[in-house]
Amino acid sequence: MNPFRWSFRTAFLIGFAICVALLGYALYEELYQGQMPCYLCVMQRVAFVWMGVFFLIGGLHAPRAGGRRAYVVLVLIGAVFGIAMSVRQLWLQSLPADQVPACGASFGTLVAMLQQGSMPFGRFLAVVLHGDGNCAAVTWKFLGLSMAGWALIWYVLLGVWALLPRPRRGNRLSQAQPLRALRS
Repeated sequence: MNPFRWSFRTAFLIGFAICVALLGYALYEELYQGQMPCYLCVMQRVAFVWMGVFFLIGGLHAPRAGGRRAYVVLVLIGAVFGIAMSVRQLWLQSLPADQVPACGASFGTLVAMLQQGSMPFGRFLAVVLHGDGNCAAVTWKFLGLSMAGWALIWYVLLGVWALLPRPRRGNRLSQAQPLRALRS
């Protein structure tokens, strides 16, 4: 069973399942292991949610050629955004201790300030996308890579997975010969 020959629907539903599994693991780390997400981690989760939503919709819809390209582009938007956030976080993690930006307010505090109107949305977005000292802390590693490194790998893999050409299998009825052709 060659995964490169799977239908568009199957491939996109598997992409959705992978996004759900990755988000589930992130929530497990937060709720049960005490790994609180920084600004860039939250933005990476947003990218996985974006990708998961369009993997799911594309898998359920299973459109023809033009629609397929639209879903692939939408998934790739999330992948590129996630790659940018992961690379930014990896860069912050690679900085010497004296060059790491100062820690700021928690994400929840920033959202509360946004909701109260004491912080304009543009400033909120700039602060969140810039990251802070919390984003530079490496509190989790697996096989020598931080969570941002693994997220980067998954964004690339899922982006490539969405780009792979999928065979269009017509239904069997359209391939059947008309009854008149069988009589002659």
